[in-house]
Amino acid sequence: MEKTIFEKNGGEFERQGDYLIPSLALPPEKEQPIGLFGRRHLDYLKQYHKVTYTNLLTSGRLNTYLADIDRQAQERFERLIEGMKQAQGITERLKEENALEWVQHLNNVRACAREIVNEEIIYA
Repeated sequence: MEKTIFEKNGGEFERQGDYLIPSLALPPEKEQPIGLFGRRHLDYLKQYHKVTYTNLLTSGRLNTYLADIDRQAQERFERLIEGMKQAQGITERLKEENALEWVQHLNNVRACAREIVNEEIIYA
């Protein structure tokens, strides 16, 4: 029996009952931790960019891509928080004098920074 194009390119088949099924496996990928921003971007890709998600998954680059997005988003988030804290005068002195007000301001800054990161990186 003549070899198929798949077999000529190094592919193998495995027998499942009466059928020959191609032995397919994803390329190995280094596992990297993915944080909150990376998981949000993953959900976004799965829902709205299925072709990009499938291409990254089948090429073995999905985990690396998501880890990079997560790192970029986290760095941007932290820079935004520091900049907004300085611009709004949220200091350690305010924390000592009125902790509740400091928490309110800091929560507001975090929420604003999270929205900016989502808009610029996660859902773009």
